[in-house]
Amino acid sequence: MSGFVEKLQAAQATNDSWVCVGLDPALERMPGPMLKYDDPFLPFLKAIVDATADLVCAFKPNLGFFLTLGAPGVIALERIIAYIPDNIPIILDAKLNDIGNTAQAYAQGVFDALGVDAVTINPYLGQDSIAPFLDHTDRAVFVLARTSNQSAPDFQDLRVVSADEEDAAPLFESVVERATIWNERFAGTCGLVVGATFPEELARVRALAPHLPFLIPGIGAQGGNVEAAVHHGTTRDGIGPVINTSRGVLYASPREDFADAARRAADELRKQINQIKH
Repeated sequence: MSGFVEKLQAAQATNDSWVCVGLDPALERMPGPMLKYDDPFLPFLKAIVDATADLVCAFKPNLGFFLTLGAPGVIALERIIAYIPDNIPIILDAKLNDIGNTAQAYAQGVFDALGVDAVTINPYLGQDSIAPFLDHTDRAVFVLARTSNQSAPDFQDLRVVSADEEDAAPLFESVVERATIWNERFAGTCGLVVGATFPEELARVRALAPHLPFLIPGIGAQGGNVEAAVHHGTTRDGIGPVINTSRGVLYASPREDFADAARRAADELRKQINQIKH
């Protein structure tokens, strides 16, 4: 993850920010002024990027929202990726995974065709499904470890016993340990998705993976713990977490002032984080 980490740390230092703005456009939540456009996603997101690019350490477009429009949405995704300033990392939230040639195709698609810096990955299929992504050593994957949704414990808290241990531990801990191994084998290309809505587990994941960068969702509408995200987010090497907020910034106002309101919301979170960490 060296290429990605360098870019992330540079953005964090330049903007004095651990804030990531998630780009989750939804037609039903578009501010009124955007409804004059036939395809409002791109002008809306351009305005958000312009308003917040100097306040963030990353942008995180979410593939699912763009797919709701079909081909126009995919075009909007391509164009907003190209529009984001080169110094700001782009993390595509797609939670991809498959096997063999399909995994290779996904990796080529997100890294070569779309040109993003990192992507979220579902680890359920194991190492061979993730290896095609890790082969892009200047990019990164964020492996789903402890997600922020309410039903995360359904599977992630299941107690499992690995082949070389006698005591059972939650499944998410096995994922974290395996991601640490992948990170060692593939020249530092792994990070972890760890939700702020489970602060105790967030602390546990940091203890298990002191060197892996965190992408932390769940702040804002999901009610995640900002203090826990700050206190447990930083790696032992000083890499800050990527603390994501989406709806609270994108839809801070439904009116003409939506971009200014988005800037204020992003800056408020940035200041809150900085006050805690300093």
